[in-house]
Amino acid sequence: MSVYTTISEQDLEAFLAQYSVGSLKSYKGISEGIENTNYFVDTDQDRFVLTIFENHTFDELPYFMDVMAFLHEHNIPGAHPIRANDGQFLLTLQGKPAALVNRLQGGGISGEPSLAQCGVLAETLGQMHLAGANFGGRRANDRDLDWMQETADLVGSFLNDAQSELLHNELTYQLKLDHSHLPQGVIHADLFRDNALFDGDNLAGLIDFYYACHGHWLYDLAVTVNDWCRCEDCSIDETRYLMIVESYQRIREVTHEEQSLWNKILRLGALRFWLSRLKDKHLPKEGDLTHIKDPAEFENLLRFHRETPLVL
Repeated sequence: MSVYTTISEQDLEAFLAQYSVGSLKSYKGISEGIENTNYFVDTDQDRFVLTIFENHTFDELPYFMDVMAFLHEHNIPGAHPIRANDGQFLLTLQGKPAALVNRLQGGGISGEPSLAQCGVLAETLGQMHLAGANFGGRRANDRDLDWMQETADLVGSFLNDAQSELLHNELTYQLKLDHSHLPQGVIHADLFRDNALFDGDNLAGLIDFYYACHGHWLYDLAVTVNDWCRCEDCSIDETRYLMIVESYQRIREVTHEEQSLWNKILRLGALRFWLSRLKDKHLPKEGDLTHIKDPAEFENLLRFHRETPLVL
């Protein structure tokens, strides 16, 4: 959620005129995140988030809008898109796809989440997986192993020998695994602490579904554990970890096959975000307020998972 596309007040007023959301009062760019341009937008009727999509085409985006609308209809708390006067979720702003989404109360978690927050987040993730099993759309994960291999080739020259060896060994290992029979459906694929908004220990909702895809539920749980349970030394906090996996399994019990692959999927999740952060750091896009996150966190987390297998 950085600002790559700068808009004027006149641009925004013309955009909002295509909705029935009232008159513009104020707007402000959002610096957190990486992929898209985002603004907080306040009108005399309500509060919204405007997203201008920097990497996705119009053909790709209806899936994300439909997922958010579907989950909202199935009582999964989260941001949902607003229909324009023509009934569409997507419009054009400065030649790019753009959407207006309701703004939730609360904020993301920048520090260590509480156990209560971990518990309600994990239960909601389980509920989202079960509800999403009935979603009719399908989209492949665009951060899959093919993407990881391509990204590894792009960032390889920036790595030292130890990093290069780790990356090569882990990619080789992951490419040999078969995940095809794991339970799957709609996944968020990026459920970090800043993508769940809380008011105290109350979950306001999940946001930023623009990596959502059809994938393995276990991978979604692993991505969540890797962020919500990660300590400053890039180990996993046992208390938060147990709260998340136990709370999730109160909603959806994992299979024996998922248990056997758990450490491998945790490693896969760490590898994916190590690579994306390496790319953001060494091959950044130009943009105002861009926020680059430290790739060393996920490099060290990957090393932790390789040395310390967790039990599910």
